[in-house]
Amino acid sequence: MADKVKVLSVLKLSDEQLERLRAVSPTLEVSQIPCKTPEDMVPLLGEPEILYTYHADFRPEQAPRLKWVQLSSAGADHLLDKPVMKSGIAITTASGIHAVPIAEYVFGSMLAFARRFHVYFSLKQKHEWPKGRWSALLGAELRGATIGIIGYGSIGREIGRLAKAFGMRVLASKRNPSKRDDAGYRIPGAGDAQMQYVDAVFGPDELEQMVSACDYVVVALPLTPETRGIVSESVIRAMKPTAYFVNISRGEVVDEQALIQALREERIAGAGLDVFWQEPLPPDSPLYDLPNVILTPHVSGATAAYNDRATDLFAENLRRYLVGEPLLNLVDKTLGY
Repeated sequence: MADKVKVLSVLKLSDEQLERLRAVSPTLEVSQIPCKTPEDMVPLLGEPEILYTYHADFRPEQAPRLKWVQLSSAGADHLLDKPVMKSGIAITTASGIHAVPIAEYVFGSMLAFARRFHVYFSLKQKHEWPKGRWSALLGAELRGATIGIIGYGSIGREIGRLAKAFGMRVLASKRNPSKRDDAGYRIPGAGDAQMQYVDAVFGPDELEQMVSACDYVVVALPLTPETRGIVSESVIRAMKPTAYFVNISRGEVVDEQALIQALREERIAGAGLDVFWQEPLPPDSPLYDLPNVILTPHVSGATAAYNDRATDLFAENLRRYLVGEPLLNLVDKTLGY
């Protein structure tokens, strides 16, 4: 009888989700020991061949049999300086499972700003309505507006699909504009596998040109050494004064101080921010007091469906691993995602 392939989850999955993983093959031995800290995980790494985790903060020699780490996160930026990124251990991300909730969040933020919901909430707290409400609270329509999506991966592609359904013009920026197909994990019916919804594609060195044409600018990039600070002061200055900016990727891809200054001076109309340079966002951050900013605490991908979708992806990758097929969302360690 062949040896069992030992799989360890250090994150909390339900009994039903664990059974779905075990159902992939009788050769799998799936166990779960939830860990509160990365340090708690290290003593458990002597036996498993496959690890399901968010953290991978260990030395490869502490996990002598480990061949593959399946992350629960869309990105691997938190591992960029970890030894596992220099090892032969394969790393796959959960990219794709966040596409639906985060794209819906983006449109929730855009619609809230366009239809002035942030103003309505403030008026509700004051128990008052403005005089001349039809002009004072004049809303905007998404239909006919131009959206620029910086980063056209799984999340960006679902944003693009929804944008086209809203009747928007869709511009997208990619590291490699000629690479159009989406080879990663996709929720059925979601995304834009062949970029059919994009009206024009731009390279990373064309961001200023792209954003200058946009009414809405959304950042959906992974954080890598190449993308850190890519939404620079000059890119922010190129945006329209009527533009609304949304960041659901990582705070460090944006020059946050330049963004704050642009918002203060109303050189852009507003921003919807779910991520920041420092998280949690410090209580003294000026972002809290800017009336043209909608803030959330890095929760855009959090819905009740998260673990179910993560389990679906992990199960498919387990199947692929056992039969020798390429794993979905395999991290290119030279690129960092």
